Amino acid sequence: MSPLSSNLKTIAFRCSNVNKRSFSLGRIEMAFVGKSDRFNGVTVYSRDQNHVENFAENLQQSLEQWDAEKKRGVWFKVALEESDWIPVLAKNGFNYHHARDGYVMMYKWLPTHEASNIPPYAHTMLGVGAVVVNEKDDLLVVCERYNRITPWKLPGGYVEPGENFVDAAIREVYEETNIRTEFKSVLCLRHAHGGQFSCSDLYTVICLKPMTEDILKDDREIHDCKWMPIADFLAHPDIHELNKFFVQKFLDNRRDGVAIESKHGIHQLLKKPYTVYHASTQTSSKM
Repeated sequence: MSPLSSNLKTIAFRCSNVNKRSFSLGRIEMAFVGKSDRFNGVTVYSRDQNHVENFAENLQQSLEQWDAEKKRGVWFKVALEESDWIPVLAKNGFNYHHARDGYVMMYKWLPTHEASNIPPYAHTMLGVGAVVVNEKDDLLVVCERYNRITPWKLPGGYVEPGENFVDAAIREVYEETNIRTEFKSVLCLRHAHGGQFSCSDLYTVICLKPMTEDILKDDREIHDCKWMPIADFLAHPDIHELNKFFVQKFLDNRRDGVAIESKHGIHQLLKKPYTVYHASTQTSSKM
């Protein structure tokens, strides 16, 4: 082979490597397949990614690309299987947002000329209690197995993710007492702060009409449950005054024919189901 042919071959080989390197850099910039949102952010789900080599290098190139695209918030939803990503993300300015079973969500705010507009994670617990009164004016009450602060209280518990709080009240009553009920009215809303996990706490009291009356208690959570005359409940010296207040509101609303009813719909823009609760004084709404 002549010197000229050898040099041409060397140049061609080097050019080939440059092309390969450019293509590789292109793939690095597009290494993370993210989902854009309506706030001009992007979310990367670790389980949706192909095998990512040189994670730190890929991340740096992707951040530069997202910054050039004027992205604002960048989110990484990191599954447990990719937990080795977490320290690399932290070293690149990502912070923890929240964690749930199976994943950690981390975020980074890109604009340097704007204050971060990242919303805090859910900071309020939502619980429900149920006022269930039969035709004899007996109130359904429970005594919890592991929390004996008060001898008798309203059945209820926490609302599950994606659950309407009326449905939660119906479910909790059935799980704890085996009593089937239907919705009549929202009675009260109690708001407090400094609760579990330093969260605020919303407790919604729902009036439910019993469709059955035979009690079968849940032995895992309930020590005892029974039908108690409302007058006895209100006169009981050891029952919390707030619980008495809820039951008194039931009596007041029944007397005045006041109820807070519900209306279901689909949001015109977001196309998501919603429920609106509104006051009503119609005779047919009496509980």
